[in-house]
Amino acid sequence: MEAKGVTIHKSKFGVKETIDKLQSFLQQHGATIYVRINQQAEANKSGLHLLPLEFILFGNPAAGGLLMIDNPLVALDLPLKVIAWEDDKKDVWLAYNKSGYIKDRYSLPDIPNSPLVLDNIIKMALGI
Repeated sequence: MEAKGVTIHKSKFGVKETIDKLQSFLQQHGATIYVRINQQAEANKSGLHLLPLEFILFGNPAAGGLLMIDNPLVALDLPLKVIAWEDDKKDVWLAYNKSGYIKDRYSLPDIPNSPLVLDNIIKMALGI
């Protein structure tokens, strides 16, 4: 499975545990968690069968705000989001937008320690 501008990693944890670990790490490091959605439960409410899938929306208003000052359109991709899902083989995957994709999409300048870069956060939170 591929999508333009998306990073995908295999997780060694279940969907809920993957997002739990990420959420805990983010909160310990000062991120704001705006929403967490159990997409499977929501789909099931409407009679659809969806394998486990969770979504988390988070950010740092000070860091993201600076990007929005430069280009308000970046708010279409901020706050940041990550999904974790289970496939039909019981493998769990994690996906998020590539920082370069967002940067290029909105012609943002290079920023040291950009809040768009999730790779190290994911590695530290989940050991991926």
